Amino acid sequence: MGRPPPRGAMARSTVDPNGNRFYNEDCVEGARRHLPDGSVDLIATDPPYGIEGDRLHRHYNRKESFVVEGYVEVPLKDYGDFSRRWIAEAARVLRPGGAIYVVSGYTNLPAILGALRGAGLEEINHIVWKYSFGVFTRNKFVSSHYHILYYAKPGGERTFHTESRFGLAEKGSDGGSLNYDDREDVWVIGREYKPGRVKNKNELPTELLVKMIQYSSSEGDLVADLFLGGFSTAKAAIGLNRRFVGFEVSQPIFERKIREMRHLIPGNLLPQLRIPRVEPRARQGERWTAAEAVALLERFRELRETRSKREAIAVLSKELGRGRWALEKRLVALGDSARSPRAPLPRFR
Repeated sequence: MGRPPPRGAMARSTVDPNGNRFYNEDCVEGARRHLPDGSVDLIATDPPYGIEGDRLHRHYNRKESFVVEGYVEVPLKDYGDFSRRWIAEAARVLRPGGAIYVVSGYTNLPAILGALRGAGLEEINHIVWKYSFGVFTRNKFVSSHYHILYYAKPGGERTFHTESRFGLAEKGSDGGSLNYDDREDVWVIGREYKPGRVKNKNELPTELLVKMIQYSSSEGDLVADLFLGGFSTAKAAIGLNRRFVGFEVSQPIFERKIREMRHLIPGNLLPQLRIPRVEPRARQGERWTAAEAVALLERFRELRETRSKREAIAVLSKELGRGRWALEKRLVALGDSARSPRAPLPRFR
């Protein structure tokens, strides 16, 4: 995936009818040839882990006859240099404000983190992806998670669609915020099992990729994957009506999986997406004046005489055109406490 193809092998490229590009070549050299500086909006990629990934069948109970051969692993001794080279190239092609999600195991996590920081990228979140049915062990805890490193290139506006999946005001059956739960930095998403179907050694689930792409890109943006593998990122990005470019060094994998892309319909995943209930706030993002802050506190304390704190916030949100979080943050800044509704109002100069 990250190493050059065998000597004598020809780099191949395919452009589908919708202009998405797929290259059968090393991602570092390929990106230098094909991607201008600052041309990519989002990178979502799953690089080799440097843990003998070409022999994953030793760890998983699977029929290897259904697994595409040709996985290219990176030797452990080369992993640090390998990470620095491809991540430097990723940083170059990202637009200012563009984001990258890197899925990593824990064995070589320090190399990935060091390379991201060394390339001048800014950490946004360190996400833990929790999945079911980890590798069974007897004398230590079962490993059932991966790391997802969410970084961005400084210097521009970063895309993050806060309400792309759940509106801020949407509640679950327990009364909790669906938006808050979805945006926590621990993601519980099962891996996809495809019994009897051809697969790559280690494919990311569609649900995981859709979540990244929904939050961090818009329709028409250019999404890239430097290690195509099973082409899962390509399928998710094109299915969400994004433009796409990707690289895969393994010729057997590329030739097998590229066939599936010729019949992929752009936007085919959009009808399946949940439609969030978004309530527009007329004054969202506006600064608070001193007079507004005093009025907020007075009205909040008036409402608390007959309502719970949550109910009072809901009323204020409708009256003032501001979101729940903005109201609660301002009340905390004012030193308010629901336990002392008769406390004196703050004084402003």
